[in-house]
Amino acid sequence: MRCAWQAYLNLLPPRLRQRVDDWGREDLQELRLRVGRPPELVLGRGSRFLTENAQPEDLRYVVNAASRYSPWSSATAAQGYLTAPGGHRVGLCGEAAMREDGSPAGFREVDALCLRVARDFPGIAEKAGTLSGSVLILGRPGSGKTTLLRDLIRQRSDRGEGSVAVLDQRGELFPRWEGADCFPPGRRTDVLTGFDKARGLDILLRTMGPRCVALDEITAESDCQALLRTGWCGVTLLATAHAKSREDLWKRSVYRPLAESGLFDVCLILQPDKSWRAERMAQ
Repeated sequence: MRCAWQAYLNLLPPRLRQRVDDWGREDLQELRLRVGRPPELVLGRGSRFLTENAQPEDLRYVVNAASRYSPWSSATAAQGYLTAPGGHRVGLCGEAAMREDGSPAGFREVDALCLRVARDFPGIAEKAGTLSGSVLILGRPGSGKTTLLRDLIRQRSDRGEGSVAVLDQRGELFPRWEGADCFPPGRRTDVLTGFDKARGLDILLRTMGPRCVALDEITAESDCQALLRTGWCGVTLLATAHAKSREDLWKRSVYRPLAESGLFDVCLILQPDKSWRAERMAQ
């Protein structure tokens, strides 16, 4: 298991770091800070609460550290999260700041944070590495889709079947910290960070000549359309989507064109215990 743990601790107010380090270094999954309530450590073995309540200045410290002191210039803040150094994700909750047209511009006030730990488990996709064709990973939020995808990318990259081009839109699949890779990407992996899916996939196809293209979290109709354009260009795909089963995927209108297209050959369905099972995609 690998983790940029010091980068995670650096996000926290100094008064919380030692206890989070003592209790969570090995299996912390999330730290939840809610103004006026005790911080909650979500561990692999259950939850544990600290004693003193989180204060508004604690949340401001985290947001500033995660965004490198420019929180509201980040495009993702308006979508409810920030990607922090080391690939860790900070979810934001509170009161929205609205534009004149009524659309959200970000947050006027943040009163709850979810600091998710990015951990890497090399080898968890070893059995899936022999699957051919395009693979879609399905699971609930927080089920480990990104972690499984990351290792599946490495498996494909190191099999010697050509290069794997990764669109790492949020910088969570293969983050860098202090000039080095936090998690090894594989020998034949090329990573493009920060671009939206439509533009990023087009760049990868035109410039990198990949055999396989990988990306995380298909969430919108535009993501599906970008994948449909990419998948019929002679490459295989690796991707993730929010769904608890193949049947659940087919029921969601945003995913139905993708499911019906036949673009993906296999889906890997994550289970509550972090294991997974493979199913053919076709109904």
